[in-house]
Amino acid sequence: MAHSIVDSSGTDLEQERYLRDATHHFRGIEKPLKYGPTIETLNDLITALHKEFDTNYVNIEMVNHIMLSYKSHPREWKRFAKFDRFKYTRNLVDAGNGKFNLMILCWGEGHGSAIHDHADSHCFMKMLKGDLKETRYEMPCSKAIEMPNVDIGEVNGDSDEEQEFEREQLNVVGSTTITVNDVAYINDNLGLHRVENPSHIDTAVSLHLYCPPFNECSVFHKNSGKRIKCPVTFWSKYGVRQAESKK
Repeated sequence: MAHSIVDSSGTDLEQERYLRDATHHFRGIEKPLKYGPTIETLNDLITALHKEFDTNYVNIEMVNHIMLSYKSHPREWKRFAKFDRFKYTRNLVDAGNGKFNLMILCWGEGHGSAIHDHADSHCFMKMLKGDLKETRYEMPCSKAIEMPNVDIGEVNGDSDEEQEFEREQLNVVGSTTITVNDVAYINDNLGLHRVENPSHIDTAVSLHLYCPPFNECSVFHKNSGKRIKCPVTFWSKYGVRQAESKK
């Protein structure tokens, strides 16, 4: 069972169950809806998301519409964009009253994630600057190994170390280049993915929405399918760097 960070009240749990059920049939939409709200600024996007999540029965298509409708304005999001020299960073923009997490991920030249799942949640990824390459994989049947002191940004899912486990190489489904203002969508029923900045001269910035929010996920070894559970943390919150002990 995924480790959710949704409040334990009855209404919030009902919304969480509804959202998790929706991962079984929702596949994402490619264009904004004709009847959705107009989103001109990042604040419009955040306000619209709060309104959409103020019900047990979230219209996940409308959430997708909101992410698609926003057009990147660097002056609006640059204060949240915090880079690290060695790995990509996760920077919290809005905690969604515990119902969703909106964050900006910053990718230095050549930075990439491990192959990972999304803890039975919805993941929307919108490009704000540069390009990202997304590679998708089929979900394997491997059991998870706990690694509580490892962060998703620090796990090398392609390492060839530790060959003592049964091998089940991950199958690649396909790869896509995500460009500015594109929105990619994935959930665990669609598989796993790895995201990377293919450029060695330019940085990239993306806006991510996760619902329900979660504080751990699984990363996967490419050549064996080995699954490792690890926490997900924030490099900064609301534009302020988090100390290592307080992430």
